[in-house]
Amino acid sequence: MAHSIVSQVSIAVPTGNDISLRRSVFKRNIVNFGNKSWASNLSFDLKSRNAQKSNQYIVCMSVQQANKSKVGVLPSELETAKEPPLNLFKPKEPYTATIVSVERLVGPKAPGETCHIVIDHGGNVPYWEGQSYGVIPPGENPKKPGSPHNVRLYSIASTRYGDSFDGKTASLCVRRAVYYDPETGKEDPSKNGICSNFLCNSKPGDKVQITGPSGKVMLLPEDNPNANHIMIATGTGVAPFRGYLRRMFMEDVTFKFRGLAWLFLGVANSDSLLYDDEFTKYLEDYPDQFRYDRALSREQKNKSGGKMYVQDKIEEYSDEIFKLLDEGAHIYFCGLRGMMPGIQDTLKRVAEQRGENWDEKLSQLKKNKQWHVEVY
Repeated sequence: MAHSIVSQVSIAVPTGNDISLRRSVFKRNIVNFGNKSWASNLSFDLKSRNAQKSNQYIVCMSVQQANKSKVGVLPSELETAKEPPLNLFKPKEPYTATIVSVERLVGPKAPGETCHIVIDHGGNVPYWEGQSYGVIPPGENPKKPGSPHNVRLYSIASTRYGDSFDGKTASLCVRRAVYYDPETGKEDPSKNGICSNFLCNSKPGDKVQITGPSGKVMLLPEDNPNANHIMIATGTGVAPFRGYLRRMFMEDVTFKFRGLAWLFLGVANSDSLLYDDEFTKYLEDYPDQFRYDRALSREQKNKSGGKMYVQDKIEEYSDEIFKLLDEGAHIYFCGLRGMMPGIQDTLKRVAEQRGENWDEKLSQLKKNKQWHVEVY
């Protein structure tokens, strides 16, 4: 999730239209996961060839560089697998990955800190867009002395190819959980979130225990490239949608998206926006295929004069949203569990105003597999 204040890491990747280069750089390597075989992977060494062929590479620091000529990705096996990888690594036998980078995503006026964390899994823990990784923070579980901490699940914020487009990294969007004593107003480090603080405090080269990937409910349906997708996120719940949108608009992949992607993002204020530069760039490059509506609760007012939340934006565009759903659009919700009651109440009220029974409509949406919810 990218902000203008975020420093970006330069990654050299082969351009999408230079197939000979891509084939020569990457060599096949069969990867075994012990008894966890999934799909063959590819490994590569760019160092010696970068010097020889540097003029044939593009630097892709962020979506700004990608423009409308899409970025080439590898390995191709990640594109041809028929089923998503599931639970390749379990809590008792996690995979030891390596932190590549930790970047603060939000501006100085954002309440709290949210970080974009890139993790190198070496191609050994492949995943699909919409899945989650489990993270086991170091240390001992205080409730079970001698045992490790419980797994914390995080939605993956990158496509299966990762931010470096080589299938070897995954990105997480993590808000640092900080506890403030209600009486003193001071931070109590002993009650801070163990895993989020571990991740946000990590340095490049640090090791991290991961499990998964897990989850099927938020997988992006690709059987119909003309389908429309409505994505509703609060805060770090935007993570899976960043992966969807990079797959739709940034990467040169077999999925040729021709529908409409519509993102609603609810955060506190402008400084809290996540990956805003990426999403704004898609608006410029794909104005007929992408819509992006922000709900800034501390800066905007709804029609009643109260704070603007995502459900207020849903109500504002309810006629279009209901029409798209009636035409088969998929709708996704991701974020804090507390977001759903307000959204459900709004959808029910709008349905009744339209003379529809919301319970029946919701049942039909679920039956048609148009309704996708992941809250935490």
